Amino acid sequence: MTLPNFAYFRGQIVPYDQAKVGVLTHTLNYGTGVFGGLRAYWNEADKQLYLFRPLDHFQRFLNSARLLCMELPHTPEKLTEVTVELLRKEARSEDTYVRPLAFVPDEQIGVRLHDLHSDISIVSIPMGRYIESEEGSSATFSSWRRIDDNSIPARGKIIGSYVNSAFIKTDAIRAGYEEAIVLNADGHISEGSAENFFMVRGGVLVTPPVTDNILEGITRRTVIQLAREELGMTVVERPIDRTEVYLAEEAFFCGTGVQICAISNIDKRPVADGKMGPFVGKLRDLYFRIVRGMEPKFRAWNVPIYPGPLNG
Repeated sequence: MTLPNFAYFRGQIVPYDQAKVGVLTHTLNYGTGVFGGLRAYWNEADKQLYLFRPLDHFQRFLNSARLLCMELPHTPEKLTEVTVELLRKEARSEDTYVRPLAFVPDEQIGVRLHDLHSDISIVSIPMGRYIESEEGSSATFSSWRRIDDNSIPARGKIIGSYVNSAFIKTDAIRAGYEEAIVLNADGHISEGSAENFFMVRGGVLVTPPVTDNILEGITRRTVIQLAREELGMTVVERPIDRTEVYLAEEAFFCGTGVQICAISNIDKRPVADGKMGPFVGKLRDLYFRIVRGMEPKFRAWNVPIYPGPLNG
């Protein structure tokens, strides 16, 4: 992985090797932090890098911090400004991933959320595909259950909760699959190891509700809007049984990291004919046009990084 050249750290942009914390940092010892994930997409024709839906991402980031009683004097607008400045300084002309992190820098022993300080860092790295087989990945049902809202809320990107995702992902990879589908405590489908899940059944697009211990994904929200308004699909949010997925016409994961990734087989069972279906194909084509600033109707979702005549 290519390391960043710069980081936003302790209120300023500094060389990456100066963004350091001690080994006793509370977040490192107890997982008391939250993170976010944004993508910026390079448009070769425009010679422009477009940051996708940053205000939505940073609002969720700040909401996640609130779950951990973090008091952060930031707004989504200010964090977007900082990110644009950081990306300009990195000066990349390729697809890029942005990682904001809210952490507790206090170096002390003691599990709690109160009477602690909070800080933010932001870095960016070049990033292509999260799963190589985006047009047809393999998945298995995980033996691990998704964390419950009354244990650690999955709707927040809380650092400590991603140990659950690590168990899920590693077991899937070691078993020969690219991803896993995770059930909640009720036995209904929740999401992937770090992705939201959708399926097409009976011509209807179905996804678990936000009350089934899922991340309230920005890409998930985008998919639902595009499916309804642009692709004419009926979208239903409801609990999904495991065996329904074996009978689905199409299935896919979505998220900032994974983007939109078709699922071609689950537990060695093909999804329909084992190839990416027509709906997922159309959705992927539209999504990638939008994130690269190629659809004027959705240009408001894209924040251009570099100044110039194309964006004023």
